[in-house]
Amino acid sequence: MKRKVLSVLLCAGLAVSMLAGCGSDSSNANKKAESTGSDLEYVKDKGTLVVGVTDFEPMDYKDDNGEWVGFDADMAKAFAESIGVEAEFVEIDWDNKELELDGKSIDCVWNGMTLIDEVKSSMECTDAYMNNAQVVVVPADKADKYQDEESVKDLTFAVEAGSAGEDQVERIGAQYTAVSSQADALMEVASGNSDAAAIDALMAAAMIGEGTGYADLTYTISLNNEEYGVGFRKGSDLAAALNDYFKKSMEDGSMKKCAETYKVQAALIEK
Repeated sequence: MKRKVLSVLLCAGLAVSMLAGCGSDSSNANKKAESTGSDLEYVKDKGTLVVGVTDFEPMDYKDDNGEWVGFDADMAKAFAESIGVEAEFVEIDWDNKELELDGKSIDCVWNGMTLIDEVKSSMECTDAYMNNAQVVVVPADKADKYQDEESVKDLTFAVEAGSAGEDQVERIGAQYTAVSSQADALMEVASGNSDAAAIDALMAAAMIGEGTGYADLTYTISLNNEEYGVGFRKGSDLAAALNDYFKKSMEDGSMKKCAETYKVQAALIEK
């Protein structure tokens, strides 16, 4: 009996030490980052770049094998490899992206993020790398009625909470329902729960119209013009490192090749 008790105690002690070891990598990375003031070193020490994303084709979405792919996802993987770490993707609530970032549950927001003033004031953002716009999505058989801002003001919209689409719908004074993702906003229109959605033009081009799952939807007017960037923690040196990587990948053609793969090459901002 004593041997069994001793064995149990030894196993329990081993389990505790293993659990402590699991947390030590992150803890050690935090301590080193605090001493050096470098977010880049923090990411290198823990060996992963944790990327906050939402389901947003063609930027970040899951393929048939459940792997995150898309223009942003592929570029994030390539950047992570360039600094000697692996990219890990975490699906986030877009409305809480700043909290996720500051709490270090993610290291960056890399998901077709519009560089609005609120984002630039709360994050360390890269230079813009892609052009975009917020567009109005409606049933195709009603598109002729909605060809200017005045004609869409009385529609009920579905928008992603905390998104640039929500900002634009608020700007024109239309009523809306905030949902958790742009994909959900499209579903609201397709089901008839909302008259329209305001989503990113790149997503609209990839996900609606002939040959897609939303063949009965189309987009009409643009509500704005905007630019995409990647956000890190305020003061992070990762933003400068990614700017350098963007420049090199544009020069060597790899960024353009990735854009061609996901049919977004026309939106790239030339460096």
